[in-house]
Amino acid sequence: MAPEARFKVETISKSHVKPQKLIGRKDCQLVTFDLPYIAFYYNQKLLIYKGGVEEFEGIVEKLKDGLKVVLEEFYQLAGKLDKDDDGVFKVVYDDDMDGVEVVTAAAEDTETADLLKEEGTLKLKEFIPYNEVLNFEGLHRPLLSVQLTKLKDGLVMGCAFNHAILDGTSTWHFMSSWAELCTGSKSISVQPFLDRTQARNTRVKLDLTPPAQQNGDGANPPAAAPLKEKIFRFSESAIDKVKAKVNANPPDGATKPFSTFQSLSTHIWHSVTNARNLKPEDYTVFTVFADCRKRVDPPMPESYFGNLIQAIFTVTAAGLLQANPPEFAASLIQKAINTHDAKAIEARNKEWESNPIIFQYKDAGANCVAVGSSPRFKVYDVDFGFGKPESVRSGANNRFDGMVYLYPSKDGGKGIDVEISLEASAMDNLEKDKEFLLTQE
Repeated sequence: MAPEARFKVETISKSHVKPQKLIGRKDCQLVTFDLPYIAFYYNQKLLIYKGGVEEFEGIVEKLKDGLKVVLEEFYQLAGKLDKDDDGVFKVVYDDDMDGVEVVTAAAEDTETADLLKEEGTLKLKEFIPYNEVLNFEGLHRPLLSVQLTKLKDGLVMGCAFNHAILDGTSTWHFMSSWAELCTGSKSISVQPFLDRTQARNTRVKLDLTPPAQQNGDGANPPAAAPLKEKIFRFSESAIDKVKAKVNANPPDGATKPFSTFQSLSTHIWHSVTNARNLKPEDYTVFTVFADCRKRVDPPMPESYFGNLIQAIFTVTAAGLLQANPPEFAASLIQKAINTHDAKAIEARNKEWESNPIIFQYKDAGANCVAVGSSPRFKVYDVDFGFGKPESVRSGANNRFDGMVYLYPSKDGGKGIDVEISLEASAMDNLEKDKEFLLTQE
């Protein structure tokens, strides 16, 4: 396939699925943990499966039947965004709403192997709905759209979730619950905890106008430098090497070793900073979107449905990062994560509520490395009855220079797949960095 060629995907049908039983009208106020993401794009996930082609129509019906049942518990995904009389955003479900959008499509000249070798997301866009659709469009669009595409030797499930109503933990809770029902369970094992006001009960009115598409003078904003995307697969032994290196010389006063996440983050931050050829005085920011379910007071259950994440930032000069041993950066990351406790979360919430800022997906900081998703998510256990996925990917939405997604390795163990988006010349440098690539041998 030529580099510029796109996969030929033909839409077959479009329908909507809603809960099997009547639920009535349900309103749920969006809270401070949800609202900053209202101007992000829909969060996209792509699951590639091998097999199931002969039974494609039957699989689609089985998936829809499972969806009808799982939406009885996760009914918010079948609703819409709305505002109350005071302008406070909420998610609303009513029985007369359309529900979740389900699209079926075919790319019968395409094999799973063709998709598995794609490093970037540009050519995968045809398989995932709602490219470049902002979350506030959930006022008049479904909050979840699923596209099921038949391949020559498999099928692809592309999902677009409205990020204003749920985070990664909730996304994979929903996906695993849906799969559970499709493989014979009569009910899901973990019910979602749906009352967001238990985590935060402050009403925030947003004066939301769509982010400007143009500068005030009418000129188009400068085009962003082209990005290059790549997946770096760190085996379990490579992760052990990275962790051992970062923990080789514990800093004075260290009370516990650096975790796998802190060690790998340090490895990525160092290598990306080198690849960018920054000046010593240039600042570089490390950002992690941290799960706050166990950090808030009182703690929320793992099954809390919504967003319960906050971005945690740490910053240093590129020269300091490069001149110091890895435990320097690891200590910065560890401290930022450890000090983000209930008190810090409360302070951040109050600060935002006093001056609500609508973030855009690329507002993560200068020369940033921003980490989303988690290798703890059991993405390869999402088996609907036709096998485990061959690959799980993030879509093209919400990518910018320095965005990193972490996924568990498909073969299990402690391996981690690292999806990185970088400005093209920096990626070229990273791909040649033997110290970074200690795994890929």
